[in-house]
Amino acid sequence: MQLNVEKAGGVAVVEVNAEELDLSNVEEFKREVSNVLAETPRIVLDLSRVQFVDSNGCGSILWLLKQVTTAGGDLRLCGVNKPVRTVFEMIRLHRICEILPTREEAIKAFGS
Repeated sequence: MQLNVEKAGGVAVVEVNAEELDLSNVEEFKREVSNVLAETPRIVLDLSRVQFVDSNGCGSILWLLKQVTTAGGDLRLCGVNKPVRTVFEMIRLHRICEILPTREEAIKAFGS
């Protein structure tokens, strides 16, 4: 899995370049996003290319949320399509992690 990472101020925008975030790639996702987390604990996770998330994918997002909060940062999600958002709502992820429509809005949600 390849992650595209852009910096916007003190925020890292991580775009997941995969159609699925599931058992087949969550360990690679965690390994790669750990490198980003080492640089900044303020992360926007852009899921606009992701079409499917299973329980392992949800678990990896929760793992990332725990890592960033432990490091004193926070996590925002953006670009979440309707089927993925439905899964997030079923597990109530939207109550503990802010989901915004666009990358720009997610970056602005961190403030200055």
